[in-house]
Amino acid sequence: MLTSYDGLCGIGELAERAGVTVKTVRFYSDRGLLPEASRSTGGHRRYGPESLDRLRLIRSLRTLGLSVPEVHRVLDDEDDGNNGDNGNDGDLAGGEGRAGGALEAAVAGRLRELGSELKALRWREAALRLVQECPPGERAGRLRLIGAVPAPPSTAPLVRFWRGWLPPRMPARAVGAFLEVAVPQPPDDPAPAQVLAFARLNALTLAPCPGTAQPQPEAHRAAGARGSAVLYAGLAEAYELAGAHLRRGRPPRPGEALDGFVAAYTSAYGVRDTPDFRRRLAGQLAADPRIDRYWELVGEVVTPPGLRPEPTPGSAHDWLLAALVAQTEASPTQAT
Repeated sequence: MLTSYDGLCGIGELAERAGVTVKTVRFYSDRGLLPEASRSTGGHRRYGPESLDRLRLIRSLRTLGLSVPEVHRVLDDEDDGNNGDNGNDGDLAGGEGRAGGALEAAVAGRLRELGSELKALRWREAALRLVQECPPGERAGRLRLIGAVPAPPSTAPLVRFWRGWLPPRMPARAVGAFLEVAVPQPPDDPAPAQVLAFARLNALTLAPCPGTAQPQPEAHRAAGARGSAVLYAGLAEAYELAGAHLRRGRPPRPGEALDGFVAAYTSAYGVRDTPDFRRRLAGQLAADPRIDRYWELVGEVVTPPGLRPEPTPGSAHDWLLAALVAQTEASPTQAT
């Protein structure tokens, strides 16, 4: 393989055979990735016959985007495996020993990074199309909106908004369950309209609300922190049932979804479900502060353009409230 009499080669020959520059070989040698076999009497680097394969492996790992420290760990892993009792342990494809673990971890980490990078690129592409396609008079406003959203986008402002809105001292598990349904995840491959909706949603949650910082519904004061956890768990089930009706385009109606909706409140308040309670609940909910714009934008974020709007907790709540109002107005004695 190597042409010199002692089986070693110089840095220039090694670089030529590996298809890299001398500077590259020197770089990897200086960082301990490519050990030198010896030095010539003139102080020149000399490399053994295994150096060519090692250099090609380093180049392959770097081509995959692995950092120098990650390459170092992979090579150390392989060396440890090759020094073990079982000759197969050093197989980078994944032997039974340690060897291969560093490569798997590095590849998995790089895949995660690429996923985030690709998501950011798709988001930027949709944002650029949004600016390109809008009328010239609207471009400055849209640039301000989308410029406030990082790529890939973050839901942190939305989470902070809801944490300030929810009752204080509400159990962490209940808060997490609520946030999971209330905070939409940005699409991985968004359309320009979805980018605009998310940017508007981001701006909405960052803007101060008039009057109070964030209006609280009467349900919070009536149920308290622990009761609110029961309330939101029950509402989540009712919203899911109502969502099935919304997807089919069905108008508000009595049934399991409405009964579950009312039961969420009776369980939180510790009262019975009676016609009078349903009438009072309908009036209370109709008077509660609304965050309708938030849910409208959530629907635009989670729904690809041209499709029927995906149900949100807000649209499900409106459907259930309309069913409750219609039931109590039509026949109060039947609201049992």
